Amino acid sequence: MMLYERLKEYAVGDVYPMHMPGHKRNSRLLPPCLPWDIDITEIHGFDDLHDPKGLLLETALLAAKLYGSDSAFPLINGSTVGILASIGAHTNRGDRVLAVSNCHWSTPNAAELFELDMIYVTPEVDEASGISCSITATTVSAALESNPDIKLVIITSPTYEGVISDVAAIAEVVHSKGGILLVDGAHGAHLGFSSDLPKNAVTLGADIVVVSLHKTLPALTQCSLLHVCRERVDDAGIKRMLSILQTSSPSYVLIASIDHCLRLLDSDRDDLFRNYVRNLRNFDSLIKDLEKLSVLCHGIDPLHAGFFDFDPGKLVISTKKTTLSGKILADTLREDFKIEVERVNIDHVIAMTSICDESEGFLRLANALCKIDASIKGSSAQLS
Repeated sequence: MMLYERLKEYAVGDVYPMHMPGHKRNSRLLPPCLPWDIDITEIHGFDDLHDPKGLLLETALLAAKLYGSDSAFPLINGSTVGILASIGAHTNRGDRVLAVSNCHWSTPNAAELFELDMIYVTPEVDEASGISCSITATTVSAALESNPDIKLVIITSPTYEGVISDVAAIAEVVHSKGGILLVDGAHGAHLGFSSDLPKNAVTLGADIVVVSLHKTLPALTQCSLLHVCRERVDDAGIKRMLSILQTSSPSYVLIASIDHCLRLLDSDRDDLFRNYVRNLRNFDSLIKDLEKLSVLCHGIDPLHAGFFDFDPGKLVISTKKTTLSGKILADTLREDFKIEVERVNIDHVIAMTSICDESEGFLRLANALCKIDASIKGSSAQLS
């Protein structure tokens, strides 16, 4: 029985909650829009996130099976806590750590927290888009040659913009130096579930991979996974760091969301991803005639030379060939077309997609971009 069903069963039973949380599931006093009835603490029969042996162990085992990792840790403090815990478990004060310069801020925060000496490598910038390129195995190798004492390497793949690095080649370099490769794959939780999408870093030789379910899969905000992929990883150290850094009062609402997401993938992933890929391909066909606006690696825009691979689920819409700024484009999409994008930059915006998007959403965005593009040219557009 999935965790959500067990929680609902407990909620309608006749057990009185002489335990946290303080709302006591009192529906007479609580607004109905929040899941008060399944918000509990670690009571008998519901396991312990910090030392799972029952229900929550099943969730962790399912996560490992689906992604192909040796073991997995469900996270309810986002990928941030997974990155912090992984770094803390594999370093000592004063250690040097290698990271990409466009890493998530949790990495430099870990350096401050654990008093580490961070060495950064910077990827090249794609001239056409202004987006950071993939980090290469050659760049990582050169940095390790110059700093032979480094034992932990941290890369981001995919990046916020969807750029993917050659994890397999980088892992080979890192392992040849006796190091551990941590991949911040927060934006790639959906990868590897379809042959039409890039592979997940879990299967490409990384030692640790952290993914955010909530970014690209149906899970509540803060729901993530930490995957242990190789024997060299200190499982016990990660578990200890998570017990230090992650809340001692984990939300069962969030844990149930993780469990539900994984069970949905287990049962329906083929249909879900087949439909997702179809929507992405249809979107490409709808925007192929854009002349001023462009969508990175979509429509007629090819894979750029500096990108090892690209996540097609990211729609990076560039205004570089127009007089529009990213902010103006975002404002126009919001005010005129009721579309809210994920991120706004000087000359582009990022729209994020997932298996939960309907075809209507892709059509609305494509039509909006075509209309805006036509208005830039000063002509009218015929759109469905």
